[in-house]
Amino acid sequence: MDDGRPIFQQIAESLEAQILDGSMPEESRVPSINELAAFHRINPATALKGVNMLVDDGLIIKRRGIGMFVADGARAALLAQRRAEFQSAYVAPLAAKARALGITNAELQKMTSKEMDG
Repeated sequence: MDDGRPIFQQIAESLEAQILDGSMPEESRVPSINELAAFHRINPATALKGVNMLVDDGLIIKRRGIGMFVADGARAALLAQRRAEFQSAYVAPLAAKARALGITNAELQKMTSKEMDG
């Protein structure tokens, strides 16, 4: 945890990664703020800020007196978000470059299929 980005953001991204890879499945308990703070050796307020990002996004739900849990549909929501980000970051520029080079849709599909299979 020290790649120049805010620690709370890294906490949120770490939890997102665990939701995406299935190591923290839907309905499973999320580590408490104190557990996260102790594990990462950070201030509990920093851990809380990271977790609250996911609560605000509806990925984690708080159950009063019980703890925090991964929300139903959290993985699907994260996948949809990441796919949209992938499209805008990679696919849209690729399509624009292909158009500029006169590459047809069929040619581009053939090229990407070759890369995906290969």
